[in-house]
Amino acid sequence: MLRAGAIKEWAVESFPFDLNILKELSSEPIPNHLKRWWFAIGGTPMYLFMIQAITGIFLTFYYVPHPAEAYNSIAYITTEVRFGWFIRSIHKWSAHLMIFTLMLHMMRVFFTGAYRRPRELNWMFGVCLLLITFGFGFTGYSLLYEQVSYWASVVGANIAAATPFIGDDIGNFLRGGNDIGPNTLTRFFVLHIGVLPTAMVVLLGLHVLQIRLHGITTLQFKKDRAERENPHAESFPFYPNHFYTELILGLFLTFLLTILALVYPAEMGERANPLVTPEHIKPEWFFYAMFRWLKLTSLQVGVMGTMIFMGMLMFWPFIDRVFERKWPGREISFWLGVLGFIIFLVFTIWEAVV
Repeated sequence: MLRAGAIKEWAVESFPFDLNILKELSSEPIPNHLKRWWFAIGGTPMYLFMIQAITGIFLTFYYVPHPAEAYNSIAYITTEVRFGWFIRSIHKWSAHLMIFTLMLHMMRVFFTGAYRRPRELNWMFGVCLLLITFGFGFTGYSLLYEQVSYWASVVGANIAAATPFIGDDIGNFLRGGNDIGPNTLTRFFVLHIGVLPTAMVVLLGLHVLQIRLHGITTLQFKKDRAERENPHAESFPFYPNHFYTELILGLFLTFLLTILALVYPAEMGERANPLVTPEHIKPEWFFYAMFRWLKLTSLQVGVMGTMIFMGMLMFWPFIDRVFERKWPGREISFWLGVLGFIIFLVFTIWEAVV
């Protein structure tokens, strides 16, 4: 009979991991401002991405990426598979919450200036993660092969085709040809379950590595009682203090997702009909602002404007540096960010109510 000591000795010999490294990582000092939970939502999109990955794997067991079977396979998941409706609903709502919390996190980083030197590269990783998340939303919505989602994918491919110089190549690549067809659904499926998750994992790894290398930006606020009594306490340990904060946020999100899935389960729309164009086509809410912008301009101008905006967002740390040199201390970036958020909010609400 094997002794417990022998099993432990064999495990240590087979997997010689130094536990002191884990202890060192878990005792990392965390800036005091992260005691406020609204500054601790950076890990929330990652947690929701993990839920997306787990529920997505279950859904791929039954989903058939072919125009003749896609709609039927989703209907089978929703009505026949045990708890299939619940898993699909969790997948849907976690996608919406992931996009929402990622936007909140990026706004927090922007308005607190946490993207500034030496963290410019990490901001750029974050913008790339945002674009990939939008890609998840677009391709996942198109896989439903419902009437509205089908024509939304047609509009999305046409918008991509309007990209200057390389638009035709991008449009043909997404469609798998000159028109929407069986290849389109297959390519969206491969992008959704293969290309985008791989890119997401790689960028998340680089994002976390940058945080480890540079540390978390320290923000100064009015000191609480503990800080006043101990003025040298500028941080607190990751474990157990911050770990419990993240755990509570995760449990709250799990509860919220369950409630949303039970009260507002994912439903089935009308089957896609390539021969009938619906009167009103609307994308998901996170594309409302862009959709409204395209309606106010021509297709080419709208696409160019969106590309310029995303380019400015990507390289904003360097643009901000120019503002700081020319107008030091005036926080031009902050007020431009407020203006940009108001425009985004107005366009989103405008498109939602029209």
